[in-house]
Amino acid sequence: MNAVERNRYTEAWRVFGQGVPRPKAILVVSAHWFINGTAVTAMQRPSEVRYDAPGMPELAGEVAEVVKPTWVGADVDSWGLDHGTWSLLVHAFPRADIPVVQLSINKLKPLEYHLELGAKLAPLRERGVLIVGSGNVVHNLRAIDWDEPDGAYDWTRRFDESARELMQRAPGEAPSLATHPDFRLASPTPDHFIPLLYLAGLAAAARKPAEVLVDGYSYGSISMTCFTLGLHCPEAAKAGKGGSAPVAQGVPADDSNL
Repeated sequence: MNAVERNRYTEAWRVFGQGVPRPKAILVVSAHWFINGTAVTAMQRPSEVRYDAPGMPELAGEVAEVVKPTWVGADVDSWGLDHGTWSLLVHAFPRADIPVVQLSINKLKPLEYHLELGAKLAPLRERGVLIVGSGNVVHNLRAIDWDEPDGAYDWTRRFDESARELMQRAPGEAPSLATHPDFRLASPTPDHFIPLLYLAGLAAAARKPAEVLVDGYSYGSISMTCFTLGLHCPEAAKAGKGGSAPVAQGVPADDSNL
């Protein structure tokens, strides 16, 4: 619903898109491409649902080169852009005129692998590539409370606040969040948590803390906290009104685009 509604989160993404220097390309690590391997989209025209951005095969090659000896495969015909990518970029860069490439999350690898891979991507930032991690710090769809569209359980707040503190103090220690007493509730599956590690790796490589772009909660068990690196954007925190986009009644949590 965040793709089609306007709320304070989507307004923050819009303000962010206006404030960041225009990137040469965008590389997105999306929670929704969670596979048995590390791959990058390498097609000229990625398949998508609402966001008709071009691909950039040469960036796919740069990704594979910059992270060596880590092997990254080239997906030339199967994945494209999923809603973890276009539902954000449709607000930040609505013209869809910047090339977009996705990097998969290799579910066979430990958390430290993703932190280190994020750090290896740092040279791409220097070449004008905007790197985006799309997921949720807290993401437990089975625990959703439909009566609390902007509320949070105590464990949601505790884990989100711990993640925020670590990202601002010592991002290189982000994998240690897996030992947090609320981790299993916050991340019953790791797919939405892992994109945070890519930003943490970039922050550690830059020796800079991450900054909070916007924070908030959805339906008790979802954190909407967003971080940036190297871009102070106070206007984003003030942008828009209201919290989460409403979800139609009767839609199963796993089928909703929260």
